[in-house]
Amino acid sequence: MAADTLNSGPTAKVTLSTDLSDAQAVPYFLWDEPMTVSELREKLRSASEPERFRLLSKILREARDTEVWLFTTPDDVVENWQPLSRSLGRRRAFWEFLLARWSEQGRFSSEWSR
Repeated sequence: MAADTLNSGPTAKVTLSTDLSDAQAVPYFLWDEPMTVSELREKLRSASEPERFRLLSKILREARDTEVWLFTTPDDVVENWQPLSRSLGRRRAFWEFLLARWSEQGRFSSEWSR
């Protein structure tokens, strides 16, 4: 199923989607603060650093790992690991494992450390 409808208020309905190629879709992982893919990309470009880190952490925590890269790059995650990692919850171990393996393979332009 590509979309689900979510009632976020007495009369408001938001359709969540797994189709992240649609700029007007509301990503499934933004169920608690609906915005379109286009709006999310704009916020990631223009928001303050704390807000950008909050959104990137949410993407790392809630989106499927293969879909994370539609919104950021591995180098961006590595360069900002310390502030991002604080909000990852149970997903932190997954990302540490993945980034450690990729670091061993020399996939980053900068050095990664926990």
